[in-house]
Amino acid sequence: MVVRQLRSVEGLSLARKNTTPHDPFWPPPVAADGIRVGIGGWVFVPWRDNFFPAGLVQRRELEYASHHVTAIEINGTYYGAQKPATYAKWRDETPDGFLFSAKAPKRIMASRALSKVEGAVDEFVGGISELGGKLGPLVWQFEQGLRIDRDEFEAFLELLPRESDGRKLRHVLDVRDPAFIDYTYLALARRHGMATVYTDSPDYPSFADVTTDFVYARLMRSRSEIATGYPEAALAAWAQRAQVWAAGGEPEDLPRIGPTAAPAGHRDVFIYFIGSAKERNPAAAMALIDQLR
Repeated sequence: MVVRQLRSVEGLSLARKNTTPHDPFWPPPVAADGIRVGIGGWVFVPWRDNFFPAGLVQRRELEYASHHVTAIEINGTYYGAQKPATYAKWRDETPDGFLFSAKAPKRIMASRALSKVEGAVDEFVGGISELGGKLGPLVWQFEQGLRIDRDEFEAFLELLPRESDGRKLRHVLDVRDPAFIDYTYLALARRHGMATVYTDSPDYPSFADVTTDFVYARLMRSRSEIATGYPEAALAAWAQRAQVWAAGGEPEDLPRIGPTAAPAGHRDVFIYFIGSAKERNPAAAMALIDQLR
């Protein structure tokens, strides 16, 4: 599979300046073959030195970021849901075709009675549904150290809503207790049509078994000394893997729990550059998007 040669971050910036000399907002990239590439959040002070244009007011940072990546994972909702009006504001500040993923409030996953959190789940989903057609996957993150009862966990999956306001919801399970990750966990995810997180981080369970009709990956190894966060060859490899996922296959070079599944139909793919050398993540995302064009 041929992947386009990576252009430098400087080259990308120069092209944008030459094309839109009076406007810092580049026409939003298209999610090629349903592959969305993004970052975690949009408020990060170091990005004002190497991502956002000089002088850009903070209230326009989301607007700018959403014109340079094709998705953003909202992390702030993990610490507390926002008001519906806030979600509506974010929706209206971003271009057509853009999607938000969002972490559910951690108090839900921290409950000892997961079978009884339906009210809290409905409250969160009801509010964030104000994102409308820009609502992407919802991420349910269970931190390391949480003891999860399997019966309660399955009851929890049963109560997650499958749609809201007539739109299908997509759910992502991010269980970070290695002892919980096994065939039974994968079977539960597949039975309920939910994705599991793939990460390249050595700090969390890393497995690439596909469990539904979309893939959710977090890349967490960006490096400060590399302008694009990841080396060119590594980004080229991720472009190829993303294309394999989107075409219904499974990359052969990633860790797995079970055997490779039979080829499936087209899948949407979400890849986020998260954490690590966070100051480099926008450049990493833009470089990968460029490779996928």
